[in-house]
Amino acid sequence: MSSNEKLAIAAHLHVLMRRKTGRVTDTEWLASNPAYAAEIIRLAHHKAAEGGHDDLGQLADRLEAAMAFPDAPVYRPLAQRLADAAKEHHARAQGARPALAVAPSGNSVFGDSQPGADGAQRPNAPRYIKGLR
Repeated sequence: MSSNEKLAIAAHLHVLMRRKTGRVTDTEWLASNPAYAAEIIRLAHHKAAEGGHDDLGQLADRLEAAMAFPDAPVYRPLAQRLADAAKEHHARAQGARPALAVAPSGNSVFGDSQPGADGAQRPNAPRYIKGLR
């Protein structure tokens, strides 16, 4: 079954769940994540039996049958993909340069914080790198 068909079934199930139970689902996530789909299918069957909504149970069965045939790799959440990319980038960067940015003189390449109007240091003041903003 194509992912478009799964998305169509998920969208229809989303509408029925919202209308009959007040439950809001994520349609794209429902069509692409088997674990989320299994939980929503379980909930739909429970609500169908509880409230006598036969159409909700039938649609949950259709989605369950559609999810039995994965046609694409399992969807990884955007946050997970970004975290993995950041870790990979950090690992490559650590291999290419030293961990701390220290000038040859031993001083940090970051300038000191600019004092405020009262002369006190501001810890969150913008810092300058070698005079550049």
